[in-house]
Amino acid sequence: MKYTQLGRTGLKVSRLVLGTMNFGPQTDEANSHAIMDAAHDAGINFFDTANVYGWGENKGRTEEIIGSWFAQGGGRREKTVLATKGYAHMGTGDVWPNEDKLSAVNIRRAVDASLKRLRTDHIDLYQFHHVDRSTPWDEIWQAMDVLVQQGKILYVGSSNHAGWHIAKANETARRRGSLGLVSEQCLYNLAERRAEMEVIPAARDYGLGVIPWSPLHGGLLGGAIRKEREGGGGRTASGRSADALSNTAVRDQVQAYEDLLDKHGLEPGEAALAWLLARPGVTGPIVGPRTAEQLASAVRATELTLSEELLRSLDEIFPGPGPSPEAFAW
Repeated sequence: MKYTQLGRTGLKVSRLVLGTMNFGPQTDEANSHAIMDAAHDAGINFFDTANVYGWGENKGRTEEIIGSWFAQGGGRREKTVLATKGYAHMGTGDVWPNEDKLSAVNIRRAVDASLKRLRTDHIDLYQFHHVDRSTPWDEIWQAMDVLVQQGKILYVGSSNHAGWHIAKANETARRRGSLGLVSEQCLYNLAERRAEMEVIPAARDYGLGVIPWSPLHGGLLGGAIRKEREGGGGRTASGRSADALSNTAVRDQVQAYEDLLDKHGLEPGEAALAWLLARPGVTGPIVGPRTAEQLASAVRATELTLSEELLRSLDEIFPGPGPSPEAFAW
């Protein structure tokens, strides 16, 4: 496994991030534990989760599964760079005041609740799952500074933030003498490249590591048409790839992508991950395997080098938006 530093920090993390969103809803506890063991065996030390994973009435279940794995000992916690997130309401009914978003009150409650579920005394990277338009950054950083001083949080990151949110957050942190955001977790893959306009440039300028989520775009880049042809239905757990393929233009694009990779003897999912690993500013994509076999395929992508010819061909099939402001101005 290859490693890199997370943004401008000294923290070394694996080039693949183990996503745990399927733990609980799709993968039971025993198999989730086996996947985490396999991740460590492969050298993956960066695990990502969120307080809401488990979904619906089972929000928090994923963190509990990770916590029960840590409780087995054997250096599991010490070898893991643990990232989780907070923002959303954790209940299933109406939102009671101060039970969601990023007020100092909710941040404190959310962190303590995650620590309990995860059975640990600290979170290595605490990420804001979404931007809170109603809470000033001074308040957010005051809450985070206290948690850092208490040793409950080591680093802070963002998720699903715009470029100007990253700038505003880190300029506020700079005035306060805080480290600020060190990572941004955003939707980014071959088929969805809008982050290249402003989010990724802002992240790179402020020294944030970029952690792409949905690197296969809901399964669309994982050989969806081939799986459909072979009887798999081309469906993911959400069915997003099947829905997308009903669009003729998208289907033609994905077919061209699969034909290109067949020509080069490459697996689509592995090539999509390798493309992200070669992008400037990317720390590592989040992979969410439901099985050990899917994890092994993702690990193979870290050893894959795409030729310049292939990269140009991929750009022709999935053209990026180009830099801003040129992408939307003269």
